[in-house]
Amino acid sequence: MRDYKVETTKRVEFIRKLLEESGASGIVFGNSGGKDSALVGILCKLACDNTVGIMMPCTSSCNYDEDMTDAMMISKLYRIEKRMVDLTKTAETIGKALTDAAEITKAAEINIAPRLRMTALYAVATTENRLVAGTGNKSERHMGYFTKWGDGAFDFNPIADLTVTEIRKFLTHFDVPKRIINKAPSAGLYAGQTDEGDMGVTYKAIDEYLQSGKCAPEDMEIITKYHKISEHKRNPPAVYEDKEEES
Repeated sequence: MRDYKVETTKRVEFIRKLLEESGASGIVFGNSGGKDSALVGILCKLACDNTVGIMMPCTSSCNYDEDMTDAMMISKLYRIEKRMVDLTKTAETIGKALTDAAEITKAAEINIAPRLRMTALYAVATTENRLVAGTGNKSERHMGYFTKWGDGAFDFNPIADLTVTEIRKFLTHFDVPKRIINKAPSAGLYAGQTDEGDMGVTYKAIDEYLQSGKCAPEDMEIITKYHKISEHKRNPPAVYEDKEEES
């Protein structure tokens, strides 16, 4: 059982130490209106007043409706500076340009948005001497449910060791509105999209496995499969090394 008051203190200290060591003067993160980004935003704001959350709608209608409303609510409740970068036209332009090179698959098209978002975050971070905070959780990471060089890229992540179940409990500690806590996990990549729908397994089952090593056989099969095929996402890129030359 985690003591979330203690967890808050430790994570805030972790962030402050990183800022001091890096010489950065602030933090930027993607404010999607979801649970993970809400918790990251709150922790970063506690550690550094100069924290900015950027809302980055991109093609999906939910980005402009529910997600935008929730992102603005979190910003207001926890006094986190908000900005918006609309990436829809940029994504459409890239999509059209790519038709000259290949017939892009749906999966490749979907991954354009998170990569554009990370490009935007790093552009702001470089311009304003900020660190980019990641917002992925332990459950997503185990399943490989993130975009390589998209939301999988960051300078630090203060919630990477927390499961979705623990994220919900942590948010309750901060009195985050139930609207956010009970929201269906979604990357907001297209209308009606949910994480659990994409994966075919619930976060409850994933978290049960991560905590105990046990779950229903049908869930275990899916979890094992996703973890195996996504191993490359969790490892650094392969580079050639001449072993004979080193010896």
